[in-house]
Amino acid sequence: MLTSGPYGLIFASFIPFYFDIPASTWFRIFGVRFSNKSFIYLAGLQLLLSSWKRSLLPGICGILACSLYRLNVFRIRRAKFPEFIASFFSRLSWPSMENPPTTPARNLAGNAPSYTTHQVERTYPPTVVPSAVVPSEDSVATLVSMGFDQNSARQALVHVGNEINAATNILLEVQSH
Repeated sequence: MLTSGPYGLIFASFIPFYFDIPASTWFRIFGVRFSNKSFIYLAGLQLLLSSWKRSLLPGICGILACSLYRLNVFRIRRAKFPEFIASFFSRLSWPSMENPPTTPARNLAGNAPSYTTHQVERTYPPTVVPSAVVPSEDSVATLVSMGFDQNSARQALVHVGNEINAATNILLEVQSH
């Protein structure tokens, strides 16, 4: 009997996570070197072994399937769905990508921000540009506590309309280059 749930998909996602997402922080615990990705792997190991006789096979199959795809065994990356199937599912996709909803973004406290947003051009995902954004001091302080420069934190928050997660991503990208 196998465990129900998306074990195969979850463990398949560990392969691109391992190869494509760089570790940004390294630290030592009792002389053993860990990265910020180590805790994800430990959580995955706990999930894999949670009901080990039932979850081990789906987990290993997911890892094996994604490894075979990544290595392009049997030229699997060239396999395509027939056009009529792709067309059918593209019409069923929800929500429709033609007219994305334009709801205002929310800040961490859950309150609607005091600025307005508008779409600049039709790109996917839509580009949202804040107008007259003043970053909140709490957001700036949060980014500074993560080790970013205060001026860079303010600029990133202005650029993304005071969205702290998006600002963090921008600052990490700039830092990695």
